[in-house]
Amino acid sequence: MIRHNMITLNVDLGERSYPIFIGQNLLHDKSLITPYVDGKQIVIVTNETIAPLYLEKTRALFSGYQCETVILPDGEMYKTYDGILPIIDCLMENKFDRRVTLVALGGGVIGDMTGYAAAIYRRGVNFIQIPTTLLAQVDSSVGGKTGVNHPLGKNMIGAFHQPQCVLADTMTLDTLDDRQLSAGLAEVIKYALINSRDFFTWLDDNMQALIHRDSKALAYAIEFSCQDKADVVAADEKEEGQRALLNLGHTFGHAIETGLGYGNCLHGEAVAIGMVMAADLSVRHGWIDVEVQQQIIALTEKAKLPTTVPILQDIRISTEQFIELMAGDKKVLDGQLHLVLMNALGKSLITSEFDVNKLNQTLTAFATG
Repeated sequence: MIRHNMITLNVDLGERSYPIFIGQNLLHDKSLITPYVDGKQIVIVTNETIAPLYLEKTRALFSGYQCETVILPDGEMYKTYDGILPIIDCLMENKFDRRVTLVALGGGVIGDMTGYAAAIYRRGVNFIQIPTTLLAQVDSSVGGKTGVNHPLGKNMIGAFHQPQCVLADTMTLDTLDDRQLSAGLAEVIKYALINSRDFFTWLDDNMQALIHRDSKALAYAIEFSCQDKADVVAADEKEEGQRALLNLGHTFGHAIETGLGYGNCLHGEAVAIGMVMAADLSVRHGWIDVEVQQQIIALTEKAKLPTTVPILQDIRISTEQFIELMAGDKKVLDGQLHLVLMNALGKSLITSEFDVNKLNQTLTAFATG
C-alpha cells in the first residue's frame, strides 16, 4: 500500500519516546504499528460511530494476535469512571497479562478513556493511539494526558500515560462531519495563538481550504500542531511549567462544557469560546489591543466556530456558576487560579497576576444566566 507523503514526528521523552505517523492510507499498513506491540494480546477500543467505518481495517492490522474489541457509546457524556468499566471487564474476563496492548480507535473521548484504562490496568500497560478526528489528531492523542470527567469538573480523574505510538491516518477525516471538523480547528487555532503569529496568518489565508478539507492544507495544519505539542511535551511532560500554555481557552472552556452538561457543547467549540474569553480578559488588562481580539474572533468565525456561550433550552451559565466551576479547575494551585492569557498576537503567558474584578467583568459579559 502506498503511503502518500507520510510524515514522522517524534515525542522525545527518553526511554518513553514515541513516533507520530501522519499521512494517508496508514490504516492499511501493519508494518507501521506492529513494532510497537510487545505481546500477542490486543484490545481495540472504539465507539458505535467509528466501529462500522474502521474497526475491520484496524483488526486486520493485528491478524495473528489474540484480538478483542470493546465498542462504547459515542459521546462526551459517557466519558466517566463507569464508562471505562467495559474495557476493564474485557481485560479481566480474557485474563490479559501485562504485555497486552490497548488500541484507541476514535476521537478524543475514546483516546482519553482507553489511555486511562491502560494506565490503571495491572498498574499500567501499553496503548496505541489511532485518532480519527481532527481534534484528536492535532491535540488529544499526543502528550499522554488520559482520564475521565466528574460531574463537578472535566478531566479531574486521570493519569499521565504516554502511548507507544500515534497513527494519524488523514483519510479518516473524510468521514468526519463538518461540526467535528470545526471543533478540531479550534485546537489548531490555539497553537497559533500560543506562539506563532506566522501560523495565525497562514490559518487566516488557508481557513477556507481547511474547511473544504484540502488534503495539503490539513496535512500542514496537523504537522505544525503535532510538532508544536511534541516540543512542549518533551520539555514539560507533566505540566509543571510551560506545558500549561496548551490550556489556552481551556479553563473557560471546561467551565462551559461542565456548566452546559457534557456533550451539549463539543470540546473544541467550548475551547473556541474560551479563547475568545481569554482575549477579552487580555484586552481588559491592556495586554492586547481590541483589533487583535477582533482578528481572533474573525478567524474563529471563519472556522465556523461559536464565539459566545450557547443558550440551550433552559440551560444557562451565570457569572456565579462560572466562578464556581473555574475554582475547581486543575489549574488552581494553592488556592490560586492560573490562567493562560495573551500579550500579543501569537504570544501567550501563564499568570495568576490578573485583576479579579476584570475577570468578573469578562465572565459577566459571556454569562447567559
